[in-house]
Amino acid sequence: MRLKLTKKQLAVLNYLQDFAEENGYSPSYREIMAGLGLSSVSAVAEHIDNLVAKGVLKKVPGAARSLEVLDYKHEETVELFKIRMETATEEQKKVLEEAAEILGLDFGV
Repeated sequence: MRLKLTKKQLAVLNYLQDFAEENGYSPSYREIMAGLGLSSVSAVAEHIDNLVAKGVLKKVPGAARSLEVLDYKHEETVELFKIRMETATEEQKKVLEEAAEILGLDFGV
C-alpha cells in the first residue's frame, strides 16, 4: 500500500519539508509558487488542497504559514496497526486496512 502522489504534489511536499527545516516555519503560497516555478497561486492552492485531502499535509484554516507535512510512517505507528490487526474482527480489519491505505502505511498484512 503506497500513497499515490503526482510528481507536482511530491515536489510541493518536498519543497515544504525543505523550507520548514531551513526556516523553522512553512512557506507562503507565493514562496511555493516562486520556488517551484508554478504559474499561479491558485495552482499552489490546488496542490495544497489535494495533499490535505490525501492526508499528508495539515493546514490551519485562516492562519498564515500553517502548513505541516504529516508523517504516518513512523515505526511506532506501523507497529500499533500490526498489534491491533492481531485482535481485530473481520469488520475492524477492513476499517484498519482502509485507514492504513489512506495513511500510506505498508504493514505487510
